[in-house]
Amino acid sequence: MTDLVTTGPEADLPGKPTSVSRTTLSHIMTAGDTNLLGTVHGGVIMKLVDDAAGAVAGRHSGGPAVTASMDEMAFLEPVRVGDLVHVKAQVNWTGRSSMEVGVRVLAERWNESTPATQVGSAYLVFAAVDEEGKPRPVPPVVPETERDKRRYQEAQIRRTHRLARRRAIKELRAQRVADGIDDA
Repeated sequence: MTDLVTTGPEADLPGKPTSVSRTTLSHIMTAGDTNLLGTVHGGVIMKLVDDAAGAVAGRHSGGPAVTASMDEMAFLEPVRVGDLVHVKAQVNWTGRSSMEVGVRVLAERWNESTPATQVGSAYLVFAAVDEEGKPRPVPPVVPETERDKRRYQEAQIRRTHRLARRRAIKELRAQRVADGIDDA
């Protein structure tokens, strides 16, 4: 895969296989996690997602990493009190100082032997930072399996879309200012 060629300071860092930082965070849902509908609050799931992704980003980068963005948080099925939730995360792609972390959320009844089902997914971008909060280089991720390679390629597409969206919004705002429209 030619897209894995890296230049700049991070080129000096040895690559890390996807499996090195992959992790699973499991948590049983209780009544304190519920929303007004009696299911687990989406914000509770989002915090678990951010926690697992942060652990993976810190492991991969070898130090602190902060959440830069969360894309495409999808809730596929409701989570109920008594569900054992598994949040599986891995680094999908790396840039100079940023990493995309993919997360899958699975749930199973704590007292049943039925398989866990996927109830959510998300993509987060983390930035590795030094002790002063400044960006620092991250090692390139080395996809190991065909699934890892697919995730790497899909992450590149999401990155391209994030950058294009950011650029288009910036241009629109500049045009509105040039047109004398002040809607700040």
